Amino acid sequence: MNNFRASLVAACAFFALFGISCQPPTNTSNGTAVNSANGAGNGNSGTAATTTGNYKLAFVTNNASDYWTIARKGVEKADGEMNNVTVEFKLPGEGTAAEQKRIIDDLVSTGVQGIAMSPVDPDNQTQLINDTAKRTLVITQDSDAPTSERALYIGTDNVAAGRQAGQLIKEALPNGGKIMLFVGKSDARNAAERAQGIKEALNGSNIEILDTRTDDTDRARAKSNAADTLVKHPDIAALVGLWSYNGPAILGAVKDAGKSGQVKIICFDEEDETLAGVKDGSIFATVVQQPYEFGYQSVKMMAQILGGDKSAIPASKQINVPTLIIKQSDVDAFQQKINGLRGR
Repeated sequence: MNNFRASLVAACAFFALFGISCQPPTNTSNGTAVNSANGAGNGNSGTAATTTGNYKLAFVTNNASDYWTIARKGVEKADGEMNNVTVEFKLPGEGTAAEQKRIIDDLVSTGVQGIAMSPVDPDNQTQLINDTAKRTLVITQDSDAPTSERALYIGTDNVAAGRQAGQLIKEALPNGGKIMLFVGKSDARNAAERAQGIKEALNGSNIEILDTRTDDTDRARAKSNAADTLVKHPDIAALVGLWSYNGPAILGAVKDAGKSGQVKIICFDEEDETLAGVKDGSIFATVVQQPYEFGYQSVKMMAQILGGDKSAIPASKQINVPTLIIKQSDVDAFQQKINGLRGR
């Protein structure tokens, strides 16, 4: 696909989140198949009717976060638009590479023809992806493994998202100042790329990044890291959370310290506490991804590729879904849409 077509796909992804051409999604439950015969799921948990010529597909997440509820809706929407796919949605409860491998091995053994996965540990799962790709179509979504033999990646350009966050930091701190970054694992690909983008955006400014504090996805530790920073660096100007739960963790620490509004907060994703913080002004802004599009485009692309049409795969083998900036004035409209996708 040439650059124009790649941009067109990205543009479609941007508008899809806001309901253009949306139809009511079909229903499915955790780890079960959804059948799209006659353009709709059968709605029965754990069962799927047989459709002649169906492609058996699977969408595998990297944990059981509420973040993936939105991706599931995209999977269901794509499934409902096609009469030749059956999709299983898998949520690894433990969020480990070992559990992902068990799920993928089971899917392959049942004859699944296409898997869209979000690798927990891309560098150490490259061999798994390569072995699986010899037996079935594999694409990555949300988290990429670019050195593997996956067919393509659908997800966020995390360096670009980091640049967006960097611009927000500069807006929040027009006079400069010291900041601290917070994330689960600093060597995770998306974390490293977001940090890279932030540094690029801040290059030449009078904003200083003191360090990056990690928490190994422990929410209590994430909050204590932020609280510790506020004590050790009383002149800190902003705290920046790179993963979804870091925003609420930072917000809690800042509120406990009585520094709401004084210490600026910039973060990622759309957890309820994050959006509430943006709405009341405690959080300056958040950069949100579009997991709905990860689900929707993954199913569509797998079906197209399995049907023999690879023309939509760009030369880069990456389809980047744009991120959105949510500020105080954007929260109500965004929250209404996102709650609709979550089925609230």
